[in-house]
Formats: sequence, structure tokens, C-alpha cells
Amino acid sequence: MTAFVLHVEPRRRDGTRAIRNAEARLAEAVDLAEAIGLEVAARHIVPLGAARPATLIGSGKVDEIAAEARALDPEVIVVNAALSPVQQRNLEKAWNAKVLDRTALILEIFGERARTREGRLQVELAHLTYQRSRLVRSWTHLERQRGGFGFLGGPGETQIETDRRLIGERIAKIKRGLEDVRRTRGLHRHARKRVPYPVVALVGYTNAGKSTLFNTLTKSAVEARDMPFATLDPTMRGIRLPTGRPIVMSDTVGFIADLPHELIAAFRATLEEVLEADVIVHVRDIAHEETEAQKADVMSVLAELGIESDGGRRSLEVYNKIDLLSPAERAGLRSRNGGLAVPVAISALTGEGIADLLQRLDRMLDSQSLRLELRLDPADGAGLAWAYAHGRVLARKDRSERVQLTLAIEPKDQTRFEKRYGDRVKTQSPV
Repeated sequence: MTAFVLHVEPRRRDGTRAIRNAEARLAEAVDLAEAIGLEVAARHIVPLGAARPATLIGSGKVDEIAAEARALDPEVIVVNAALSPVQQRNLEKAWNAKVLDRTALILEIFGERARTREGRLQVELAHLTYQRSRLVRSWTHLERQRGGFGFLGGPGETQIETDRRLIGERIAKIKRGLEDVRRTRGLHRHARKRVPYPVVALVGYTNAGKSTLFNTLTKSAVEARDMPFATLDPTMRGIRLPTGRPIVMSDTVGFIADLPHELIAAFRATLEEVLEADVIVHVRDIAHEETEAQKADVMSVLAELGIESDGGRRSLEVYNKIDLLSPAERAGLRSRNGGLAVPVAISALTGEGIADLLQRLDRMLDSQSLRLELRLDPADGAGLAWAYAHGRVLARKDRSERVQLTLAIEPKDQTRFEKRYGDRVKTQSPV
């Protein structure tokens, strides 16, 4: 299926330069179109001085694109901007082709990629929420009237009202289904808290290499392709850090500039895994020319979820794809792999820097841990086994009358230790 891709670039009235490059935005839109199998026959940047209520872009540019469309006859024209229902309808009439705006294009990709029942429900909810706003006399069949049969609506109800009502009913049903998903995830998180494994969530811009890193760390085979949104459904695997500490790694959906609000809302159940994570690893494609703008987009979505920058206490920035940099650039970044607030430079593809990343995760989790002194009777095998299972033993002293353990535990487990061992827990302090 052939397509035109148009990136609409607003002119900044204050004369300052936009944070994102127009050519890069156009290239990203082309990648999105190709991700759903569209064959891009033409691509253009369309400057925008002032938005037109009827068509967004000016009439001269509309006519220019219409002439090119008559010559090349594309089946789809992608407009990399948000279009109102009226603007979409008018452009389709002018260009005699199906028009998709940025939101519709991303929803189309998500619709193709979702595999789990939860993912499909989330995508359908986002699609219906978007489509409901499009029901503004977009098509002639929506203007018909028909008599009602009670369960289809009252007499004289227009088709558009019926469609809106049916979409509303379906949205309500999907939300109930997602509420069940949210409860199930909550139960899973509660079960994980009984087994004190910290959760490390990977987040980042789409195609930053999160799934490749996930596969490298967990020895898994999650699909990792060089295309936007290769991963939609969350995946979790257990691994051990260099100290032997078990953790759960979580791979999440990638973010993107101007991520449709419908998708953020729909995927909130999935993104709750990020909210609950002990450490959030922000994976960046450091070799990408738009890496700073991509970081800003990711931080914006995280802020919308209620996650703010914390100076390295819970979040870790990872510079990925250093194998694409020059040797000097790579060495410069690797030399900085140090303090908790400094990004870690890695290549998920070659494995360079992975050992530094694992050590950093250990140190971050240590900084969140409590140090606990525990004295037990040498004959208390069950008590020793429980302590080893639910804490990380930093030191052990065996004496004839007692065994003294120094443990690192998660703060959330302090009450469990105190309840089980009582006054045999002597001291608590940060690790």
C-alpha cells in the first residue's frame, strides 16, 4: 500500500529553534509508516505559519499535495500532526485518499503489535476513545435516521447517536475488563512482595534498545527489532546481580514524542509496573541525533505518570548503543561509569558496559536497603533459613552460643523481620 508522509512543522514566532529537528521528525514519521507495511512514495516537510481550522495547512499547500497525489495516486496520506475530525474529512476530500494523523498511525501500529488479551483491550480502548471524537458527521451513513427497537435506541435516533452510544457501551465494557487486569496485576505485585525480589523496570524512547538490553540481561528471546514499538506487551524475568541478589527485570512499551493521551490512559495498567518498580532504568539511544529531545519526551511521559527525576536514588540513566560512536566518544563515556547519579554507558548489542550496569544496580539497591543485625541460636535452622531466604547476608559470625548475621534487607521487609525475630533483631541502619 503506497503512502505519502507529511510532517507539519510550525514556525516559531519568537525566532527560537525547535527542540526537535524537522528532518528527524519526518524520518521518524516515515519509520512509523513503514512499521505497518506502508510503502512511502513521497515525503515532505510542510511549514505551518498559522493553523487553518478547515485543513490545518494552507490552501496552496493543500492544492500542491493534491496535484502530486493525482500523479502518484497514494492510497494513504500520513499527516504527522494532530488533525481534528473536520480537518481530516476536508483533506480526504481534497486529496481523494485516506488520511491518517499521527495519533491514528500510532494506534494502527499498536493494533497490529498487541498480542496478549490485556494489550488488545488497551489498544481497543485507545482506538475507540479516539474514534468517538471522530464521529462528527464524517461519513454520510452517520446522517441517516432510523426507528428504534428499544434496545437500539429511541425513535428518530440518528446513526451517529447510535454509533456513539454503542462505542460508549463498548468502552465501558473494556474498562471493566482492564479493571480486572489491574486487580490481577495488583495481586501479582502483592505476591512478589511476599518474596522480596526488587523490580527493575526498563523505560525509554521507542527503538532505544530496551528489548535488546532485556534479552542480554535475562538471556531471553523477547522480540527486538530495529523498528518503532517492537515491544508492546510487558515481559518480566528474574536474574541475579553480581552479589547474588535476585531481581525481577521488566521490559515495557517504548515512549514517543506526542504520545497520544488515549494511549497513556489506556496503558496505565501496564505502566503501573513502572510506578511500583524499585529502580527505573531509562535507556537512551545515545548515538541518535535527537537523543536529548527523546529524553525530554520520556521524562514528560514519566512526569505525567507521577514519576519525577530523583537525582539517582531510584532512577538510572543508561547510554545505550555506544558501539555506534567513535572510539574516543565511547572511551569518554565509559570513563564516567561511576557515581550513582552518573549515567552508565553500554552497548546492549555487544555487551560492552553490561558488567558496570549490573554493579550499579547492586549499589543502587544497596543504597535503598537497611542493615540489620540478627542473633540466632545455632540450633534454629528454620530461623537461619528464613533469614537467608528473605535478606542478603553481608557477614556471618558463628559462636558456640549464637550465630550473628549482618543482613541487607528491603525497607518494606523490616516489619516482617521484627515480627518474626522480636528482640533478636538488634539494630537497623541504612546500608
